[in-house]
Amino acid sequence: MKKVFFGNVGIKVLSVILAISLWIFVSYRGQTEMAVDVPIAFKNVPKGLELVRESAKVVTLNLRGHERLLKSLRPVDISVIVDMAKAKRGENMYFLDKNSIILPRPADILRVEPTSVRVVLDESVVRTLPVKASVVGTPEKGFKIVSVDVKPSSVTVEGSRTELSRLAVLRTEVIDVTGLDSDIRESVRLNTNGRNIRTKTPEVMVSVDIRR
Repeated sequence: MKKVFFGNVGIKVLSVILAISLWIFVSYRGQTEMAVDVPIAFKNVPKGLELVRESAKVVTLNLRGHERLLKSLRPVDISVIVDMAKAKRGENMYFLDKNSIILPRPADILRVEPTSVRVVLDESVVRTLPVKASVVGTPEKGFKIVSVDVKPSSVTVEGSRTELSRLAVLRTEVIDVTGLDSDIRESVRLNTNGRNIRTKTPEVMVSVDIRR
């Protein structure tokens, strides 16, 4: 029995090494690694709260898998989800791991960066704000602006309490009257300056009366 187990030890060890090497070669043949940036999807924000600020909007994932499958993988195919169903007003911390990531094809997730995201929520409120037209430029020589009319003159806006408390008026995008010698009437979009606010009236009608 000893001869069976301990005879030709060198050959047996070499055979084991070769078998392991062959297994590794077969297993990893065609394997590759790639990094992809994926936007974070914040889902199930509690009613009555607004997402004001987040420490990260994009997650970098390092993936390993079959080269052909990874090459056909697009960022839009991957989901990084933060479930905020139990979030409260103020700062909330969420850790990002493999359970937060949905992949359409088999792949190993080697690294997630960042590993956590801080989210700030505020109370959602509704306010009615007056609208003012942003008119720039000077009409043709010998003409002047007689009046500027905006319809509707006020709009209902929804957003976080902190954001809306800073607003006293909502302005339109710029209307240039340089060199004009007649009235103008056009639909103009409201300018939110990138604020996280919403209105059901994205455009207003602005009439500028120009007289000699």
